Amino acid sequence: MYCVRNVTEDLYWVGANDRRLSLFENIHPIPRGVSYNAYLLMDEKTVLFDTVDWSACRQFLENVEHVLDGRKLDYLLINHMEPDHGASIEEVLLRYPECQIISNEKAFLLMRQFGFQIDGRTIEVKEGDTFSFGKHEVTFVAAPMVHWPEAMVTFDTTNGVLFSADAFGSFGALDGKLFADEVNFDRDWIDDARRYFTNIVGKYGPHVQALLKKASTIDIKIICPLHGPVWRKDLGYFLEKYDKWSRYEPEEKGVLIAYASMYGNTEAAAGALAAKLVEKGMTNVVMYDVSNTHVSYLISETFRLSHIVLASVTYNLGIYPVMHSYLMDMKALNVQKRTVGIIENGSWACKSGTLMREFLDEQMKEMTVLDDQLTLASALNENGIADLDSLADSLIESIRNEA
Repeated sequence: MYCVRNVTEDLYWVGANDRRLSLFENIHPIPRGVSYNAYLLMDEKTVLFDTVDWSACRQFLENVEHVLDGRKLDYLLINHMEPDHGASIEEVLLRYPECQIISNEKAFLLMRQFGFQIDGRTIEVKEGDTFSFGKHEVTFVAAPMVHWPEAMVTFDTTNGVLFSADAFGSFGALDGKLFADEVNFDRDWIDDARRYFTNIVGKYGPHVQALLKKASTIDIKIICPLHGPVWRKDLGYFLEKYDKWSRYEPEEKGVLIAYASMYGNTEAAAGALAAKLVEKGMTNVVMYDVSNTHVSYLISETFRLSHIVLASVTYNLGIYPVMHSYLMDMKALNVQKRTVGIIENGSWACKSGTLMREFLDEQMKEMTVLDDQLTLASALNENGIADLDSLADSLIESIRNEA
């Protein structure tokens, strides 16, 4: 049974939702599932914008067939070739033998690498080219590394619709509400949108900035991403988020305490610091155990908040492995412009603090490490309270100075 919605008078959402998938890209937890968005334009020519993951192909094809209502499909326009959007290309071509594919040189290269039989059915475009489907005329804008090298976005100059590929997307399946203004986005969606951006696109901030500059030159009225809700109101809200995230500027003043604790003693010190911060007036404090929190959530919170406290036990004369993995993910995703406090613990040869500081100083960009540090010999005791208080004061002072 079909499930479609109108985006504009002659543009339809024909995508599908996957609530059974537990890991996006087989790595990121998606407890609310994910949507695969595809769009069908009914003009003098019919145009399908992207496809869906193979797991959702049946629903997608039923949707396309319903909207076409007996008409042939003239064009399949591919903005992004990642398999969660391009896997169903051949199935579309089999069902609609007169359909031609519009895309760019790199996308066609990838299609052939995936083994798709596309020869004789391709129309190659590049940035700045235009294409008319009747009433609607589109232009193409290259968006390399947002987040694959072939990615492009397509702008409908007739009605201001931007088909934005993986930009402006979000984790989370759609529950009938297609548009961002039909949900409480700031309450129910922003965390999934942030986690999506920071973990999928976060590494490529400069490329996102380049795309935002291009976008600022066109009159966008609707944003149609390949995942998550469609934006038709308050576009500035989401554009501002993307601008901050891609410049690695924190959204909020606050403290993320990420702790790695073997037997609870480092966790206890992290909890004591959190309480001290709140007593001193900084209530925007969150704590995460890096051993049982998926790193995608840690990365999302790292992008959100201005200050980080890394609390780690020493393990085999090094940083506790899960804490080291978190640091490696921060580096890989280009995290920068954060202020960091350190809590280290070790019953003998306490080294984790020194090693974390070296990692931040030598392998990451624009990270400020506070001089005040809490060092534990097995557990926090009365002798460490003064250092705990100094670390809390240092964090508070740094937050005030950056305000």
